[in-house]
Amino acid sequence: MLKAKVAVILAGGKSSRMQTDKALLPFGAYNSLAEYQYRRLSSLFEKVYLSAKENKFDFEVEIISDVHNDASPLVALVSIFETLDIDEVFVLSVDAPFVNKEVIKRLYEAKALDVDVVIAKSLKGVEPLCAIYHRSFLAKAKQALEANRHRLQSLLDSLKVKQVMIEEERFFMNLNYPQEYEEAQAQSRLTLLS
Repeated sequence: MLKAKVAVILAGGKSSRMQTDKALLPFGAYNSLAEYQYRRLSSLFEKVYLSAKENKFDFEVEIISDVHNDASPLVALVSIFETLDIDEVFVLSVDAPFVNKEVIKRLYEAKALDVDVVIAKSLKGVEPLCAIYHRSFLAKAKQALEANRHRLQSLLDSLKVKQVMIEEERFFMNLNYPQEYEEAQAQSRLTLLS
């Protein structure tokens, strides 16, 4: 087991393309995608939280609420560090159910003291919601929020970032549309993920 310290699952998105809250869709043997992700990460991390605007979940979990009115991954990341007294956190989007222990392990193996973010990179580009964020990123993140610049990619360009190439595309299948959700459900029945 990895047993790193803290992970946060980002589950506060609007899910507009799915047309229903994807965090609450059933997945695998669980009542929701959020619970599926929470149970998996709980076997790897000492503490797992969900980041969301409110507690909409039907299982016992601690919620990190956004401390700003806007909704974006950047708001969630700032809220994590303003809520928890931690130096680093692994973050994962709720709609990336195939990021497994091996991917996370590779990120932790690449950790370095002089970087703000250790981030997965797929063939499609960087995956900012599969990354280890260090508290050192917070000052510039707050500046970006104050300037109403919510794009994570723009912020990453101004930080010390270490990219970890993960060439297997299947790990980064996102569930944005109903068809992608159906495909992922079928795949989860065929694949036993660690």
